[in-house]
Amino acid sequence: MVQQLSDAELEIMKIVWENPQKVTLFPYIMDGLAARGKPCQKNTLIVLLSRLMHKGFLSARKVGRRNEYTTLISETQYQTAQTKNFLNKIYEGSAKGLVSNLIMGDLLADEEYEELKRLLEKGKQ
Repeated sequence: MVQQLSDAELEIMKIVWENPQKVTLFPYIMDGLAARGKPCQKNTLIVLLSRLMHKGFLSARKVGRRNEYTTLISETQYQTAQTKNFLNKIYEGSAKGLVSNLIMGDLLADEEYEELKRLLEKGKQ
């Protein structure tokens, strides 16, 4: 089972997932957090990265004096697991309930509504 991430852990994972390189280095994460307006102290980031490794999201390989971080869980895997958890918790597992709420609550832009309709039609085929 994929564990839930704290907000700070999720910010780090978004940076790692968005990295076009196969491995992510510590300075890349520090710079990414700063660019998002969420700078982090070095020791705090070390603790958060350690937690992400413990939770099974990252692995680290020591190369010289630095760690190279590699993702073990993709962004899509995390999103799917969290969506299932949300559906079970809020809508008792009913995707229909979620979609109905999005539509009836006027929570979708017109373009999103049309795209959702296309996806549903495509799925029926």
